[in-house]
Amino acid sequence: MKLISKHLEKDKSGTITLLPEEAEDMWHAYNLIAKDDVLKSTTIRRVVSETATGSTDKNTVRTVLTIKVEDVEFDTQACMLRVAGRNVEENKFVKMGAYHTIDLELNRKFSLTKLEWDFISLERIEEACNVANRAEIAAVVLEEGLANLCLITESMTIIRQRIESNIPRKRKGSTTNHDKGLQRFFDQIYQAILRHVNFDIVKVLILASPGFVKDSLYKFIFDQAVRTDNKVVLNNRSKLLMVHCSSGQKHALAEVLQQPNVQSQLSDTKYSQETKNLERFYQMLGNDPDRAFYGMNHVSLAAERGAVECLMVSDQLFRNVDIPTRRRYIALVESVRSTGGSAYVFSSMHTSGEQLNQLTGVAAILHFPLPDIEEIAEEEAKMEKAKGIAQQDGRRD
Repeated sequence: MKLISKHLEKDKSGTITLLPEEAEDMWHAYNLIAKDDVLKSTTIRRVVSETATGSTDKNTVRTVLTIKVEDVEFDTQACMLRVAGRNVEENKFVKMGAYHTIDLELNRKFSLTKLEWDFISLERIEEACNVANRAEIAAVVLEEGLANLCLITESMTIIRQRIESNIPRKRKGSTTNHDKGLQRFFDQIYQAILRHVNFDIVKVLILASPGFVKDSLYKFIFDQAVRTDNKVVLNNRSKLLMVHCSSGQKHALAEVLQQPNVQSQLSDTKYSQETKNLERFYQMLGNDPDRAFYGMNHVSLAAERGAVECLMVSDQLFRNVDIPTRRRYIALVESVRSTGGSAYVFSSMHTSGEQLNQLTGVAAILHFPLPDIEEIAEEEAKMEKAKGIAQQDGRRD
């Protein structure tokens, strides 16, 4: 992402113009654009005009539109972003208030105006515009007959290709058909690697499987590279890393990325830090449960007491259309940082973010145990319920 211009007022309102340069930038844009924001960008519009003879003529024109955002859709496979809303500025081709959908495109700038730019959004822009954050990890998680080729960036895990192949079983006295099926399967994976993995960007290519399937694939890759004199693959042999996993499904990536030999290769990446913290949280939940809590109520109570050492929040929560709810999550992050704790915003496009979402999207590791938090949360919930009942009774009277 490239920052073109930034104009913010003292009340935090203003306009920022950005230029998305990579597919991942669309994910950042999806997390920035919210309902009731104002978006300005070039778009294509079909226009019906009437000729002098009274006939109608349909043309496609490219024009600059400014819309008030009503809905945002993100296509995870194509990395495309569609923003729908109503036109709020005079335009030669589009009436005021007319409904339109803008497809944001790579290498085409857009301007986003908000009534309030919170620090979470500004941090995301800073992260997206930092060139150092673009190092990628590639991984092939496989088992016999199934493979998923994934690309992992700072913000996303994308399945570039899923490969399924029917491999005949070994028969007593003959493995010929099985071996031929396995070679065809490996060749499909090899071709996918050549097509989707850019070794100039990728820091490491992980081959992960149960048993020795990964070892056989590794040997096949370099046998093919030698036979075809593929210098790119041969020169990047040191980037390939073989690790064990339980299956060839995407979810196996989580266990792959937690292994020490993988962590040592990825020690400087944001995703690696997130994976470590989540693993540490699960360990703490099992060994010292009074220092590990999840759920907004419990974590907020811990933050009020200055007890949070490490806060983990899913970016999904910051896309909440209810402004007061969104502000509550932002205030939680600010509170933890102000007391010296660390706060991590997990991407819901990573397996670590998916796991965190299963824990309500908010979790925390504490500096010290707080065994009374659950009791306090229950008491506050009862008080809120009693207050609600009293208000209802008052309205009846």
